[in-house]
Amino acid sequence: MRGFALYMGHRLVASVITLLGVAFIVVALVRLLPGDPARVIAGLQAGQEEVDRIRATLGLDRPLLVQYGLFLEDLVHGDMGESARTNNSVVSEILTRLPFTLELAFAGTAIGAAVGILMGVAAATRRATWVDHLTSTVAVIGVSIPVYWLGILLIILFAVNLQWLPAAGAEHLSSLILPSFTIGMFSVGLVSRMTRANLLDVLGQDYVRTAHAKGLTDRFVIYKHALRNAFIPVLTVIGLQFGTLLGGAVLTESVFAWPGIGRLLVDSIFARDFPMIQGIVLTYATMFVVVNVITDLLYTVVDPRVRLYG
Repeated sequence: MRGFALYMGHRLVASVITLLGVAFIVVALVRLLPGDPARVIAGLQAGQEEVDRIRATLGLDRPLLVQYGLFLEDLVHGDMGESARTNNSVVSEILTRLPFTLELAFAGTAIGAAVGILMGVAAATRRATWVDHLTSTVAVIGVSIPVYWLGILLIILFAVNLQWLPAAGAEHLSSLILPSFTIGMFSVGLVSRMTRANLLDVLGQDYVRTAHAKGLTDRFVIYKHALRNAFIPVLTVIGLQFGTLLGGAVLTESVFAWPGIGRLLVDSIFARDFPMIQGIVLTYATMFVVVNVITDLLYTVVDPRVRLYG
């Protein structure tokens, strides 16, 4: 238990250092971009006085390390500045849009995990059969097809031709089906291949053969013994995929006009809204780090030995 506590302590320290590094990159990014951010925000017709005012408001007239220190100071107080496009608080706008992105990421991860694990188990237990070949083909398609292209195809089929589901927006629960399936297809491919590979390795262990020799049913042996012992690498992939889907939702949200922070990021980039861009990028990084820490904690649920040895 002490070893696991030390391990989690190291993970938390590493997470804080990572976020501090991301915050520095976010602040430095504004200075590295070509052109004058203050001039872009003010507009080509604005006078020099207005440009100087915006530059001072954003702190762009100060050294990089001073900007970084001020950014961290404001961040500690829950302040990420004001949007240059709407003049609203960056934090309030992100918090308004964040639930939609989390909803989409959770739904996509759930689809990817459930379908991917079932496909992986089917492929492993029917190795070298048509089931294995079919799941492998679906997995390759899932990781290869661009999400925006898949999203457009689904809109044409289910929203335009069949008119079964909404094409865009988030007004009804049915609006979540197409974007969550689109974003979850990539996870289906990765999870199924990882499940198949690890389950095949576990099925060859002595304790699995012993369980079969005792007369236990195949389903009991696979889901109670084999899959549980093969699940930690799969859980790692699912956790990483959830963090990836949070960032990958940018394209999906744009295709389906989903009102999440991914679509807000795209709008902010086109509007050169640097405070909003900084806030969203840092939010993405924070969520990714939190997901990784939660995944480490879930290891102890799947395999109690992790809690003992860390």
